[in-house]
Amino acid sequence: MNAMIMTFSAGMVAGAMNALAGGGSFVSLPALIAAGVPPVQANTSSTVALFPGGLASAWAYRDGASSVGAVPMRALLAATLCGGLVGALLLLRTSSAAFTFVLPWLLLVASLALAFGRRIGEALRARWHIHAHAVLAVQFGLGIYGGYFGGAVGIMMIAVWGLLDNSDIKRLNAPRTLLVSAANAVAVLAFIVAGAVRWPETLAMLAGAVIGGYGGAHLGKRAPANVIRALTLCATACITLVFFLKTYAPTLLQH
Repeated sequence: MNAMIMTFSAGMVAGAMNALAGGGSFVSLPALIAAGVPPVQANTSSTVALFPGGLASAWAYRDGASSVGAVPMRALLAATLCGGLVGALLLLRTSSAAFTFVLPWLLLVASLALAFGRRIGEALRARWHIHAHAVLAVQFGLGIYGGYFGGAVGIMMIAVWGLLDNSDIKRLNAPRTLLVSAANAVAVLAFIVAGAVRWPETLAMLAGAVIGGYGGAHLGKRAPANVIRALTLCATACITLVFFLKTYAPTLLQH
């Protein structure tokens, strides 16, 4: 019962974070691990639990999901779906020990993307432009990352798309939401078919995420954006540090 309460509460927080500034998996994944779910299964279950909220956002943005620069949406969608499936299959073949070892680095990449993704994107746009074919190749790689872990993958997509000529950065929110949901959708399907989801904890978290997402959307209309961003970055940095210490500190102390 305590595990169910914890996962439900974590789902509420994660759903609210995703509605406000992103980074919900920084809460949902550690909570599932703390509830006794093995690391790989915790990641698959977290993806499934948070998927409906992302799908609702994609539906809200459906009218604005058009091509990105010269790259048609169908091509981006195909690259993302293929990449998402590859990433999901890679995760299913990863041992818990290997995933535990790499998880702090995945969290660090996501933390840096949340903190500096927009600035990095702006700096790159000022100096570089890339061809549409290169965007599709990178999109396939981001799809793999999205299916495998996915933290802050939407910010990474926008940073890459901004390197195309004549890209309207504000307009990219709609295709970003759709394609992140696409990568998650194919991963969720693969995880369910493979029987890699811990359903009791997942359903409790999913229910909490729906409530938290609804409440977070309303809170976002009132709370200052800079305060929300600061709290999100602080939380993601602390969680990342805890995982680094938990994973690597015992080894360092032995030496």
